[in-house]
Amino acid sequence: MINDWKSILETYLGYFGDNVFLQAAIVIFCSWLLAIILDRLIMTQVRKITDKTASLIDDQIIEFLHRPLRISIILIGLATATLLLKLSGVIQSNIFSILCTIAICIWAIFLMRISKLGLISFANNPNKIQVLNSKTLPLFENIAFILIIAVAIYYIFINWKIDMTAWLASAGIIGIAVGFAAKDTLANLFSGVFIMADAPYKIGDFVVLDGGERGEVTKIGIRSTRILTRDDIEVTVPNSVMGNTKIVNESGGRHEKHRIRVKVGVAYGTDIDLARGILMQVGLNEEQTCSDPEPRVRFRQFGASGLEFELLCWISQPVLRGRIIDSLNSAVYKAFMKEGIEIPYSKHDIYIKEMPTK
Repeated sequence: MINDWKSILETYLGYFGDNVFLQAAIVIFCSWLLAIILDRLIMTQVRKITDKTASLIDDQIIEFLHRPLRISIILIGLATATLLLKLSGVIQSNIFSILCTIAICIWAIFLMRISKLGLISFANNPNKIQVLNSKTLPLFENIAFILIIAVAIYYIFINWKIDMTAWLASAGIIGIAVGFAAKDTLANLFSGVFIMADAPYKIGDFVVLDGGERGEVTKIGIRSTRILTRDDIEVTVPNSVMGNTKIVNESGGRHEKHRIRVKVGVAYGTDIDLARGILMQVGLNEEQTCSDPEPRVRFRQFGASGLEFELLCWISQPVLRGRIIDSLNSAVYKAFMKEGIEIPYSKHDIYIKEMPTK
């Protein structure tokens, strides 16, 4: 087929004389001119179609397609010119391999740009796949890049007539060894992807772990999750642990509001309506508590030393729990002291049966 193509070229280019270098230059010039003309014509017609669509992705694809299309036509012209120069078989084969390698690299870059554009489009789509979002996007971009580069390298090796059997076998053995050596890292990696996709918590949420650690989620990485405790201590937890443990998300639910409880007891014989009213008023007077839902007071049980009440208030963020409980406790104590309501405490009476004799 190459020889037929060569004979056709020699027939038409014979009008320009027997100078093969001149013929090769004419072919290169014609290929460059053809690349510009086809690029203008095709892109103009295609752009008329894409302008009618509401999506911007097709417009960006057209912009990405300019360079690889032009360069591919010019590379074909260079390969054709090489045929006319009647070089030795080894040199001509090497030149063809170089041109094919350049073409593979150009189109691999084009595919990487298209894959990145498509992944971003899917991540920003409201009806997207849950596993693909803004947090997992870099991971999928890297996977797509690695696959495209691997395929490009494979075809480059084939183009240079390099036997890939030994390489693939070695890569398989190395992959198995790396998999066993980095199993914990891979477990954290996949757990991080599932955490980002399932989103049991997000950055800024207050969570409580099984071990009792409570803090704000500051970073969700591919390998680990970082939590900042109220003591300003950063706790780094591997994602494999986070994915297999029970997590209490205090910022989760229908809204971020968090309910706090202030338990207090009053002595037996206290007017429970008065105690209830005081607690309710304390909850309403606290500026940092939410008015919707409004505070509630519950008479929980008859305790061993007194009547046990509970003041329930909602706060806007879990991080405010400590300071608001402090404020409520202080206000309850002052109000009970003012009204003369006794807060019982544990008392022990000691009875001496008889005095020891000397």
